[in-house]
Amino acid sequence: MNRLALTVSRGIARVTESPLGPYQTAVIRIGFAATWLLFLLREFPHHQELYGPNGPWNLDLARQLTADNHAFTALTWANGQFWFESCYALALVSSALLLLGWRTRTASVLFMVGVLSLQNRSVFVGDGGDNVLHLMSFYLVFTRCGQVWSLDARRAARACAQRPGRLAPDRVGPVLWVVSGTALAVVALAGRLGGGRLVPALLWAVWVALALWWAAGRRPRLRQPRILLDVIANVLHNGALFVIMAEACLIYATAGWYKIQGSRWQDGTAVYYPLHLDYFSPWPGLADLLSANGTLVMLVTYGTVIVQVAFPFTLFNRRVKNVLLALMMTEHAVIAVVLGLPFFSLAMIAADSVFLPTSFLLRLGGRAARARERLARRDRPLPPPPAPGDTAGGTRADTAGEPPGDATGARETAA
Repeated sequence: MNRLALTVSRGIARVTESPLGPYQTAVIRIGFAATWLLFLLREFPHHQELYGPNGPWNLDLARQLTADNHAFTALTWANGQFWFESCYALALVSSALLLLGWRTRTASVLFMVGVLSLQNRSVFVGDGGDNVLHLMSFYLVFTRCGQVWSLDARRAARACAQRPGRLAPDRVGPVLWVVSGTALAVVALAGRLGGGRLVPALLWAVWVALALWWAAGRRPRLRQPRILLDVIANVLHNGALFVIMAEACLIYATAGWYKIQGSRWQDGTAVYYPLHLDYFSPWPGLADLLSANGTLVMLVTYGTVIVQVAFPFTLFNRRVKNVLLALMMTEHAVIAVVLGLPFFSLAMIAADSVFLPTSFLLRLGGRAARARERLARRDRPLPPPPAPGDTAGGTRADTAGEPPGDATGARETAA
């Protein structure tokens, strides 16, 4: 009993003391924000037909459907070109801000609003990737996804270096809070918020939580409430991270087990047929080349089923999990090219990123930092040439003859 109690107490401490998987969460944030941003940019020439008021799925049909299923969408609040373009621009801007990690808590909420608004406005637009993005946009609101690799993390590090032990003044946060609260109150009083009870309750809860977090952080006497809020945020983050992992496992498990029941997957020919559909053949020559080899088609068909069914069980073995994870990401990359489903593949790769090992992400981040430093050195102007008569040896002798403080100051001035 003592050992069990000790294990439980350690587990509770691990869940409440700190947010788990900060690098994995950052990759998920970047991946889904980039997927949605690229999709909106690619479809911008056609966004009027897809989501606009003059599209085939008109506003009256959208309002009838949302009234029946209580789905949230801001595009049904008003009818007009200006409102539609404003919502589309908000979805673009919020995706870019979340990708960069600027005010990630507010950006994640706006990102969710943009995803839900556009997807629920025209439910017949998109592929399987939009369902994953739909769910993950909701889960990201509960995560602390800006702790690393974000502008928020850089701002916090600079503030800590400049004002150690003290909080930097925050002028942008209160402005965002007032503007978002005013807009939320106006829409709620007008009775147009919609979305059943879940989405409005979540929006108000986040708005109130941001106010409590800001107030507790600016009052030194409110240390205990700040600790409590930090614990709640950690629990919500870790719970959302667990749900994201479970969602990814559920997607692969259900897909694999449904494939087992199909006769084409059982005889090893299922991969052949989508390669010869016009909708999934952006490169007919490449599709013909891949489907011409019957052995390759059979291996890919059976391999897909085996990997999808086995992946949830490999989480107990890190090495096997990493191998299958690499295979699945490679498979999605191939699907993006061969079948012409880039955004579905990007969404699935972003979901798979939650299982990437931290050591790999740290190495990846280190390489990116070194590449950024090389670019910064390349863009930095060259120092002026030395004056006639000056030599490197004379400079070193002069510096060596100075007192230590002066030499340090000279080096700092030169830098």
